[in-house]
Amino acid sequence: MTAGSDGPMDVAGDSAPHIPVLGAEVLDLLKVADGGVYIDGTFGAGGYTRAILAAADCRVVGIDRDQTAIARGAGMVDAARGRLTLIEDQFSNLDAVARETGVDAVDGVVLDLGVSSMQLDTPERGFSFRFDGPLDMRMGSDGPSAADVVAHAEERDLANIIFLLGEERHSRGVARAIVRARTETPILTTGALAHIVGRVVRSKPNEIHPATRTFQALRIFVNDELGELVAALAAAERVLKPGGRLVVVSFHSLEDRIVKSFLIERSETRGVSRHAPELIRPDPTFRVITKKPVTAGEAELSRNPRARSAKLRAAERTEAPPRAGTPDGLLPRLPSLADVMKGR
Repeated sequence: MTAGSDGPMDVAGDSAPHIPVLGAEVLDLLKVADGGVYIDGTFGAGGYTRAILAAADCRVVGIDRDQTAIARGAGMVDAARGRLTLIEDQFSNLDAVARETGVDAVDGVVLDLGVSSMQLDTPERGFSFRFDGPLDMRMGSDGPSAADVVAHAEERDLANIIFLLGEERHSRGVARAIVRARTETPILTTGALAHIVGRVVRSKPNEIHPATRTFQALRIFVNDELGELVAALAAAERVLKPGGRLVVVSFHSLEDRIVKSFLIERSETRGVSRHAPELIRPDPTFRVITKKPVTAGEAELSRNPRARSAKLRAAERTEAPPRAGTPDGLLPRLPSLADVMKGR
C-alpha cells in the first residue's frame, strides 16, 4: 500500500519494505487491535512496526539505539500520520521511553534481538567479515569499539569473552593469536581480525566462517547485549498492562536461554517451601503462551534463510505488580567493558 492510500495500511514510508522474521506469528501473538499501544523495542528497518500499524488502527513507539535506523524511519513516521513515534534510546529503557511519550502502560512489546541485516550490510559499521571495514561493531554512537576491546583486553578476558559469548571452543587459541598479533600491529579492521582467527579456527566446506563466533562474542560484549536484554525484559514487565503481550524473537542460544529462564521465573506458581515457611513467593507476573519456542516454517525458510535460527517466545502479563530487580544467574560472569578497557 502506498503512502497516498487510506486507512491503517498507509504506513509503508519506503519503496522496499523489510520483511521481518516470523512476522505473522509475532502479529498473532501480540493480538494487535484497534486503539492499542505497542512498543517495538528494536525498530531496526521497521519491519515489525510496519506490520503492526498495518494490522490495526493503533499506535507504536519504536526504539533503537542506532541513530541511523531512527533517521531512516522518518518516512514511516510521516506515512503513519501521528500513529508512530521513534526514539533513539536503548531498549532497556523502554518503560521510561513510553512515559516520556505520554504512555503509562502498553498492550504489547516486541523485541527482535541481535544485529540487523541493515547493520550487517554496512561495511563501515564493522559488524561483518564479509566486507573489510573498521572494526567497530557499536550499535550506538558512543563507547569503546571492538577494536578498542581487542587492543586492551587481557588474554584471559578475551578468551572468556569469546568462549562464553561466542561459544567458541578454540577461544584460548584465538585470544592468544590476537594478543600476539596486536604486539606487531594494531588490529583495526574486520578483515585483519578475521584473518587472525582463521589461522586458529579451521572450518570444513559448508560450515560457518571460522571467525563467526569470535565476531558474535565481541559484538555482544561491546554492546552489552545480554545485560540490555535482561533489563529490557524487566522494563517490559513494568510497562505492560494486565493482558498485554511480550513477544521476543532471538537468534542464538544465549539470548533464548535468558528469555526462557526469565519467563519461567516470572510465571512460576510454586507454593511456600515447608523448609522456609516465612518465605512467600510473589504472584506470577507473566503467563507463558509458548510452551515451546515458535520457529519458522519451510515456506519462510525458503524466502529467508536467516530465519532458520530464530526462536520466538511469548507471554501475557498478569495483574500482579511488577517485581523489583531481575532474577539472579541469567548473565554469564564476565568483566565489565570498563574493566576490560582499563586492562584490569
